[in-house]
Amino acid sequence: MATKKKKTGGNTIALNKRARHDYFIEEKFETGIVLHGWEVKSLRAGHAQLTESYVFIKKGEAWISGCHIAPLHTASTHVNPENTRVRKLLLHRKQLDKLIGAVERKGYTLVATALYWSHGLVKLEIGLAKGKQQHDKRATEKDRDWKREKNRLLKGRG
Repeated sequence: MATKKKKTGGNTIALNKRARHDYFIEEKFETGIVLHGWEVKSLRAGHAQLTESYVFIKKGEAWISGCHIAPLHTASTHVNPENTRVRKLLLHRKQLDKLIGAVERKGYTLVATALYWSHGLVKLEIGLAKGKQQHDKRATEKDRDWKREKNRLLKGRG
């Protein structure tokens, strides 16, 4: 049910690096997203941002709010585009039930981590996450700096 995203460089539209900084992401899910035609054209041009977005569940369905997709002036001349409208996410019932249980009973948060292309379709990767405290963020940063320094030392030795 939970699918891992393969690291492919050219398929990524937008990443939410802030989510990894603010949350412990325990499990990832790949979801579809309902879009209008002008939004798809704008995504092909790379005009998307996930930093302020969040996922919520309402009436047994998953929705994303705050995902900013900037309109292309050439593609959206006949419509009134809303940049940050609420968009529906497409998940299987078993996945939705698992997410609803985790969010309502266990206190998890749903965070959008990546937006990318998969076989010509737009996919959104959401993460089941717990919030980090300030000291957790410092520890993560300290570990990352130590790994970077260790790699520099080992690289200089050989």
